[in-house]
Amino acid sequence: MSGITELLAGAGVGLIGGLTSGFMGTSPGGGLVIFCVLLLGAEQHVAQGTSLIAQVPPTGLAGVRRYWQSGNRSPLQWIVWIGIGFLVGGAGGGYAAAAVSDSVLQWTYVVYLVALIAALILRRERKDGSNEAGNLGELPWLPLFFIGTLAGFSSGFMGIGGGLAITVGLAAGLRVPQHQAQLVSLIFSVIPTNILAAWIYWSKGLMVGWPAIIGILAGLWIGTDLGARMANGVSKTVLRRVMIGLVSLMAIYMATKALS
Repeated sequence: MSGITELLAGAGVGLIGGLTSGFMGTSPGGGLVIFCVLLLGAEQHVAQGTSLIAQVPPTGLAGVRRYWQSGNRSPLQWIVWIGIGFLVGGAGGGYAAAAVSDSVLQWTYVVYLVALIAALILRRERKDGSNEAGNLGELPWLPLFFIGTLAGFSSGFMGIGGGLAITVGLAAGLRVPQHQAQLVSLIFSVIPTNILAAWIYWSKGLMVGWPAIIGILAGLWIGTDLGARMANGVSKTVLRRVMIGLVSLMAIYMATKALS
């Protein structure tokens, strides 16, 4: 694959990853891993390393700005506790991934996505008709730390950024409003909390060429902004249903890949 072809293919990967990231309010890793395999022909470990390395720069900044302008906010303590957990889980996940085969990573990815789908589908509404937490500023630190650790481990082990775990953990687990949960998740695409996991992959040479990386970064900048614009124009119910649909497609694709 020539440098120009790699650049264009990388831009396509980044654009799709950015659109899903901005619309679902997750880090772009899930889409990046799948489309690195699909469009760049990368092996699983290489796709995961590429995904993590591409997420070190703050490519989700435009998406965060769109959510912020729409009135969504996040208490600082949420970011602190999730961030601490993310750093702990990310390093562990990165080292664990290097010790297993592509097949194990693919099936783990499928199980992880199915679990997230189940959490979204089984999310219960409160008796007053609301599915949102009451006093959002007083969420306990331990669940936030646990969400961060799970997100970090999934980021390091599967190269997906951890944003899905943050969004689902906050929205389904702690009943944070959907758009607000997505803002928190996108903030972690700006803060380089996955840098330890990315370094582990980079040190082992598990990444595509730099032309593709540059293309992915450019696509992410544009795609995340467009996706966030789209998300702020629809209801939380639509967002939840679209997330279930897209995550289901990702799980089906990866299951097919693991069986081949």
